[in-house]
Amino acid sequence: MTITATGLCAIRSGRTILHPTNVDIRPGERVGLVGASGSGKSTLGHALIDRLRAQGQRVAHVPQSPDEALDPLRSMAFHWREAEHALNLSPDPTRRQDLFAALHIEGSDLNKRPWGWSRGMQQRFVIAMALIGTPDLLVMDEPTSALDSVVAAGTMDLLDAYLSDRKTALLLITHDLGLAARRVNRLMVMEDGRIVEDAPTEQFLLAPVTQAAKSLCAHRNWLELPC
Repeated sequence: MTITATGLCAIRSGRTILHPTNVDIRPGERVGLVGASGSGKSTLGHALIDRLRAQGQRVAHVPQSPDEALDPLRSMAFHWREAEHALNLSPDPTRRQDLFAALHIEGSDLNKRPWGWSRGMQQRFVIAMALIGTPDLLVMDEPTSALDSVVAAGTMDLLDAYLSDRKTALLLITHDLGLAARRVNRLMVMEDGRIVEDAPTEQFLLAPVTQAAKSLCAHRNWLELPC
């Protein structure tokens, strides 16, 4: 079933930062939401998450930094138990092992605190937690910005492989067109709180229509980066 949300909007201090916006994402679709800083990307992502959860749909969120998801005073095992509890899921070692193996964090010490793991492993753990409940939609907001480009690429490769035969859709929010172009089959551009362009990735890169999209495509140095 297509994931649909209509009339998403946000007003802060009397100022509209997200104009009424409709979003449709097909099962298993990979969508990138790109645009300059302050264009409203994260605001749209949060509005979409809130709406879908209110509608009873399964949606998971991966924040920009693992620091936003992990308590430095709690063990990794504690975080995993809390994630299962929040989703009303019984502990399942097999499910955990499958996710850890898919994200290459199997064998890691769950008794350690987050700072006992590398940043890349922390972010992969956060992604694994987001996938526990087999969400209909995974929203990732600048998920690799806290990682170096090689670790970022490896993390996204593992996620791509895991999702390849599943119906979980992905919304990748980023200002990094290079990251999005390699990972999604459809791109949406935000400018001033509005989606101003929405096109298949190849078409978008070859023939951007709006000035915002043309500006994003103008500098192709991102083609040299691995992520």
